[in-house]
Amino acid sequence: MNRILIVEDNKTLAKLIAKKIEKALGYEVDIAYKLSEAKLFLKKYNYFITLLDINLPDAPNGEVVDYVLSKNQPVIVLSANIDKNFRKQMLQKNIIDYVNKSGVDDIKYIIQIIQRLEKNQKHKVLVVDDSMIFRKQMSGFLENLFYQVYSVAHGEEALGMLQTHPDITLVITDYNMPVMNGLELVREIRKERNKNDLCIIAISSNDDEEINALFLKQGANDYINKPFSKEEFSCRVNNSIEALENLHIITNHANRDFLTGLYNRRYFFDNMGEYLEEIELSGEQFAIGMIDIDFFKKVNDTYGHDTGDKVIVHLSEILRASTNRTDLVSRFGGEEFCLVLKNINKVSAVDIFERLRAEVESTIVYSDKKEAIKFTISIGVTLNSEDGLEESINQADMMLYNAKQNGRNQVVIN
Repeated sequence: MNRILIVEDNKTLAKLIAKKIEKALGYEVDIAYKLSEAKLFLKKYNYFITLLDINLPDAPNGEVVDYVLSKNQPVIVLSANIDKNFRKQMLQKNIIDYVNKSGVDDIKYIIQIIQRLEKNQKHKVLVVDDSMIFRKQMSGFLENLFYQVYSVAHGEEALGMLQTHPDITLVITDYNMPVMNGLELVREIRKERNKNDLCIIAISSNDDEEINALFLKQGANDYINKPFSKEEFSCRVNNSIEALENLHIITNHANRDFLTGLYNRRYFFDNMGEYLEEIELSGEQFAIGMIDIDFFKKVNDTYGHDTGDKVIVHLSEILRASTNRTDLVSRFGGEEFCLVLKNINKVSAVDIFERLRAEVESTIVYSDKKEAIKFTISIGVTLNSEDGLEESINQADMMLYNAKQNGRNQVVIN
């Protein structure tokens, strides 16, 4: 469990912040009222974040900040000091943020920062700049925000890095670079990755407003002029990542089944249409399996719909865990699922569907009353039909019907 250290001599405020963080995030929170107490905690624990007041009884001039940073602990400064020069001086240190202590809204902001940092750990960012100084500066800013960071010197290296790490979610690129400049890089990236998939922030000291517009027209999500402040950079990066995450949430709501998290019927037909176009020339083989839970109405009638939902979710987890990343698993509705095994021959497809059937037969789901429930599935399969997607689904449905008529808990293939 993540742990947070609050160093604050105002005991009421410290306890309030701790209570809010514990409730919102579920973290363990330690409180120190002096630097000497903080030192004892730092000997014992490593912290996800430290929240530091800069005017303490035994450290009145911000000494706590330098001490905690020397222990390689992440720091957010809490201060009632609104002097701009002092704030600027603090932000030049390797701290994450400087937060004014003025009310409850600032506590909400602190919680939002911590939540953002937690999510940032999952994101990979690529920095592209021919200046080693700027690469190191930006990489340092990003690492301080808990991002995983890669850096390269020009566009051609960046494209190679994106091939090696396709899960990079943000590219920050300079404009003037050798081999391939920033505009050319944005064009190349957008040929493969759209704005729903990857963010691009362009950075340049060029004063030509046309360049800014060209970057945005070519597909950049944002543009930052050099020189920039640490705060502006951090805000723009976090905002871009948050916008991407929100877009993914919206897309998932549109494409995913609400109960199981599997793809829904709509996404299935969109994806399969594209897939069939892609393999038209290659002749890649695939198998479509229609899957139905046997006697599912009896499960609902006997144990209730909540338990029925548990059975559906359990089956979805088996289907997801037993297939490759490139395969397509979707819930068509109710107790009916469709599974497409891509790039597979008949022997392997039969083996996979039979193993799925056997695994489900041996599994147990427990009701809310701890009653053990066993269930089975029937599967109808069609292989590489050339009659179109709708007809392939109909053929798999016919095989499923035959499996039901022949006694259920079996795989039938045409």
